[in-house]
Amino acid sequence: MEIPIALIDALRHAKHIAVLTGAGVSAESGVPTFRDAQTGLWAKFNPQELATREAFARNPKMVWEWYAYRRELIARVEPNAGHYALAEMEQRAKNFTLITQNIDGLHERAGSKNIIELHGNIFRTKCFREDTRVSAWLATDEIPPRCPRCGSYMRPDVVWFGENLPRRALDQALRAAETCDVFFSIGTSGVVEPAASLPFNALRSGAMVIEVNPEETPLSDSATFCLRGAAGVALTQVIKALNSRL
Repeated sequence: MEIPIALIDALRHAKHIAVLTGAGVSAESGVPTFRDAQTGLWAKFNPQELATREAFARNPKMVWEWYAYRRELIARVEPNAGHYALAEMEQRAKNFTLITQNIDGLHERAGSKNIIELHGNIFRTKCFREDTRVSAWLATDEIPPRCPRCGSYMRPDVVWFGENLPRRALDQALRAAETCDVFFSIGTSGVVEPAASLPFNALRSGAMVIEVNPEETPLSDSATFCLRGAAGVALTQVIKALNSRL
């Protein structure tokens, strides 16, 4: 894959690099997406009917156990070359913001530091009633466990269908898109709002926008450069080209 010299020069001189990652990055590690077929016990369930407040209110035990199953799957996978390339890019950058739609924590495990998790993190827990994070609670046999403050059920700290993104995370992401010199959109379909608008905000603010995706997306025609391929391959090549121009 040929990496444009203009892209490498822009990275070398950028005051602020921002990155948006989507499910495609995690899929390269083997993380199952919502579009993947469910297996075993969960084969008969529609994920979009489990990931809602209404589903949890109807059957909190079932929803909690489905997320526990997903946590087990994710815990078995490792960050891939794309995750590690972004962590290395952050180490080189003057200012770096990683915005992710993924909930698997793989960016953090790869060494990335300044991460904005738009959709939460499946390994965190919060109170269903108070919507506040809970890090420790009394161990019992009850499923789901109860919030130690108010006694309500606890739920995964992820954004469900029909819920708004965390306001602070979205504001930080918008600010990063509007102040960066270089913006990467990696492994995302470009159709889920409001994240899909971030690269266009960057373009309007004068940033160079690079799409990394095996397929065309609504961003493709507007992006400054399109790197057609998997994130692990494309980003490794970007880092290699960056090293050769030092």
